[in-house]
Amino acid sequence: MTSRVEIMAEIIYLNGQLIPRSKAKLSPFDHGFLYGYGLFETMRAYNGHIFRFDHHLARLRHSAQSLGLTHSILNVVEGKQSLETACMETLEANKLKDARLRLTVSAGEGDMTPDPSTCPSPTVLITARNLIPLPPEKYESGFKAALSPLRRNSQSPLSRLKSTCYMENILARMAARAAGCDEAILLNEQGYLAEGSTTNIFLASNGELITPSLESGVLPGITREAVLEIARASNIKTLERQVELKELIEAEEAFVTNSILELMPLTWFEGKPIGTGKPGQLTKELLAAYRKLVDEALQ
Repeated sequence: MTSRVEIMAEIIYLNGQLIPRSKAKLSPFDHGFLYGYGLFETMRAYNGHIFRFDHHLARLRHSAQSLGLTHSILNVVEGKQSLETACMETLEANKLKDARLRLTVSAGEGDMTPDPSTCPSPTVLITARNLIPLPPEKYESGFKAALSPLRRNSQSPLSRLKSTCYMENILARMAARAAGCDEAILLNEQGYLAEGSTTNIFLASNGELITPSLESGVLPGITREAVLEIARASNIKTLERQVELKELIEAEEAFVTNSILELMPLTWFEGKPIGTGKPGQLTKELLAAYRKLVDEALQ
């Protein structure tokens, strides 16, 4: 695994204000802290442009409605600033161009008991850090993954929300890292393939691009969505369905996606190579097309 040094920015956005991180204060009774009642979006900025911010915001709004977080901040932040403006100002305040941003929204301060109706005003937090991408060599070798004993509950609405209830993901990733792997792969309660601890997963077989359906207990990833769009525009047959574990083991090639990694080849699983054990041609072509999509968005 490759280590990277990324420095957290000194200025953050908190409830309508840009302030030094050392001055930031969150209530000990914030329901995001007490109960994980909140949502977040991890976004990537390229040369000062937040890629597909509108898609991230749409997912945030949809998720917020699912949780009952219907505060007006989902449309307008305090001080009449849009969330996009707040994110851009956070980047600019820290003089960041290529960055990792996190937008977190919680129910806010309330009673110490789990009762969101006692939370009159949500907490909105935006943090950023400079992003040092993984080196090209990592994309040439790919990720190694381990099967997690944890299971996604496809019947739970939380499986399709990017919520601050993230303990399951953390435990899965910690176990994979302890085993010398880059990522953990989770199945759902029915034994079908779901996703990685922080990624969506794709596999290629017989000329088809296959990914677990959202009904499998999968986060509707922004990069996942972009890859499907690219593949369909290129007349590649795409399938979103239940995927058996053996299909991953027998796949010709596979890769995982998220906003920070883009498309990372998945070359080893459970100590055995996927396909040739090297990034496949389709994976390489889709990664190149994704980066072209990013470049076009910057123009």
